Amino acid sequence: SLCAAGEPNLSYQELKDLKKANVLHIDVRERWEIDRFGKIPESINIPLGELMEALQMEPTEFKEQYNQKMPSKSDPVVFSCLAGTRSKQALGFAMSLGFS
Repeated sequence: SLCAAGEPNLSYQELKDLKKANVLHIDVRERWEIDRFGKIPESINIPLGELMEALQMEPTEFKEQYNQKMPSKSDPVVFSCLAGTRSKQALGFAMSLGFS
């Protein structure tokens, strides 16, 4: 399941369409889940337990750690996980840090 503030539940096709518009896709599953079930193309993996810290990093540190430009607080971001529970938590974390 995928979560975005404007649209709490997205289909895979909706995500594919959003990715064409430069949306950052953060997969909050654990690394072992990525290894076992596969990586979603063009997503970055930041396990939920690391997300709060990651979203508060300096942009250069974020880029080094995740090989991706750090999103600004107004950039469109989509979170995903296996069932939707962690992506909803991730959305709450991001919004509590001022992401819109």
